[in-house]
Amino acid sequence: MDKIAVTAGALYVIVLLRAGGTFAVGWLAGAGARRSRFAGRISSAKFQRAERAIQRWGAPVVAVSFLTVGFQTAANFLAGSMRMPLPRYLPALFVGGAAWALVYATAGIGVLEVLGRLFAERTALGVSAVAALLLAVCGVATYLRRRAVPSSGDPVTDES
Repeated sequence: MDKIAVTAGALYVIVLLRAGGTFAVGWLAGAGARRSRFAGRISSAKFQRAERAIQRWGAPVVAVSFLTVGFQTAANFLAGSMRMPLPRYLPALFVGGAAWALVYATAGIGVLEVLGRLFAERTALGVSAVAALLLAVCGVATYLRRRAVPSSGDPVTDES
């Protein structure tokens, strides 16, 4: 239990610094965009409505984003660039970050312990499991890459 508490505490500090830093970078990027040639686009009524909606309702999205993979950085950056007020952002950061730290501390330690035992007791099985996992990841990546590239039989259209 102490191992989980220490790991969760360390991960919590890491996530607060990382997500808070992403929010700050987003805030600075938004401030820079408001002074750039994009200022006209950012001041449109449609953009202002979106900004007000994110400022008001974005905190739950930020909190839940910590339970996703790949979306939390975008959510924190967007919250910063859209100037979500700190009294709304910080509670979402603290709650979402705590959930993230607990999930990764408990599941992460569990997976590492299982892998450690597997390699210590049955090294060949552990190596085989890792090799199978790597092959599966490479297979999925290759499949997705091939699916994204049009086949040579498809007609090429010039839209310029």
